[in-house]
Amino acid sequence: MRFFTSIHLLLLAYIVAALVYWEMALQKQKTLIFQKDLAILNTQVDSTANPTVYHERMGELSHNLTLRTDQYIGEGATFLIVILIGAVVVYTSFRRHILLSRQQNNFMLSVTHELKSPIAAMKLNLQTLEKHKLDESKKMLLLERCIRESNRLNDLCNNMLFASQLEGRQYKQARELFDLSALAKDAIAEYAARYPRKFRDDIMPECDVNGDRVMLQMAINNLLENAVKYTPADKLITLSLHKTQVGIVMRIADEGSGIPDAEKKKIFNKFYRIGNEESRKSKGTGLGLYLTNKIVQQHKGSIAVRDNKPSGTIFEINLPL
Repeated sequence: MRFFTSIHLLLLAYIVAALVYWEMALQKQKTLIFQKDLAILNTQVDSTANPTVYHERMGELSHNLTLRTDQYIGEGATFLIVILIGAVVVYTSFRRHILLSRQQNNFMLSVTHELKSPIAAMKLNLQTLEKHKLDESKKMLLLERCIRESNRLNDLCNNMLFASQLEGRQYKQARELFDLSALAKDAIAEYAARYPRKFRDDIMPECDVNGDRVMLQMAINNLLENAVKYTPADKLITLSLHKTQVGIVMRIADEGSGIPDAEKKKIFNKFYRIGNEESRKSKGTGLGLYLTNKIVQQHKGSIAVRDNKPSGTIFEINLPL
């Protein structure tokens, strides 16, 4: 990136210098043309014998000189503006391409890790079932773990597929009236089974909403998964859901380290994650919050992020009735 910036600036400086040089050369040529025309005028018209004609021709020469000056300055300024606009467009496009390439590279690294983790867990559980004679309770435990890991893998694949469908505008919403409270309870129960003694809920019953059940379930799962990644093992995550006079409010609060104010506007960008993928402690794809924001927008709602006191983050979703 620095090499390209240096070359870009050198080429731009060379083009501007060449443009200034040719502008000066044209101005000099203009002066020579005027002097030549003036010399011809002096040989053709006697200023003493015919002062009126001489002054008229002199006025024409001065007018032509002014026109040439304005023409050269106007054309030079136009070329300079076009060159500068082109340079800005090229630099901005290249910089955006580099940043997107880095984000996609981080995305591939993170997806590889995210895919391998549940696959490795399921493989280990299945190998344990294959090699050891276990009682029914232990077998059921291992099978439940496999199912949970497969659900996690399914959520990841759904996120990637849904992101692709959103980009291609291929996803069609399936609107229906359903109980969001039941959906939230099922989601919190599934995560509580994977992470015991880590979740608590405050869910008002019969919070009906008109929307896409699959999309809203994905949004809740993404926020819960995000909270798990950034919350210490001994801290709690709270999901609350309440109905107001104007809509439904859902809050997912964690007790982690929180999000810096400078990052709060960036976390909903596609692929955006803080730090380098190879050295980052928390893993993810950078799609969860992006998709959650898109889903909320599809339902004509809003999502906000703010600090949780004394520590942590609160994601608040507001959906209209």
